[in-house]
Amino acid sequence: MKRLRTIDLTFGAVFVCLMAIGANITVWFPFLALPIGGATVPLSLQTFFATIAGLMLGKRLGAISMITYILVGMAGVPVFAQMKAGPMQLISPTGGFIISFIVVAFFTGLIAERSSKPSVPKYGLAAAIGLAFNYGIGVTYMYAAMNTWLELTISYSVAWSSMIPFLVKDIGLAFLAALFMVSLVKRVPSRWLSTVKAS
Repeated sequence: MKRLRTIDLTFGAVFVCLMAIGANITVWFPFLALPIGGATVPLSLQTFFATIAGLMLGKRLGAISMITYILVGMAGVPVFAQMKAGPMQLISPTGGFIISFIVVAFFTGLIAERSSKPSVPKYGLAAAIGLAFNYGIGVTYMYAAMNTWLELTISYSVAWSSMIPFLVKDIGLAFLAALFMVSLVKRVPSRWLSTVKAS
């Protein structure tokens, strides 16, 4: 197994911080939190940063950085949405989205690592697949939570339709993530990026 370098650990820590910032945009801009099915779901930049983590750090380090972010939040540091913390956040309606960030970073990184040459279409595909995992896991978990322990009966189609505003936002951000990474690869030394082999 490849050993983690100091630069790898540094980038991983940066993404833990970025995830915390992305989760709490609504602390400074409350109007970005929307009420859905009795729960308040905040708009955030977490999916964007989880995608960038995979594209930039690769599947292994990207997933590790997301696991670290979740463990930090579970330990009591207020890094989850609305400055919340603790293991109970994982069983909230949006807990599935938090868990899905590990999968997002892993599969986005996996696809990026297999790309022979960085390009917007390839990174865009990786971002789109990561987004599919994000919403597939997150919405399904939210539906299950509302219909079981929260006792708020909704249909699966309603659960999905309620996420349309967030999905539209994240589709746009996924495209921006692809553009950002292609631009970044041109400016950052390849030895710093886990998904780009040094020439």
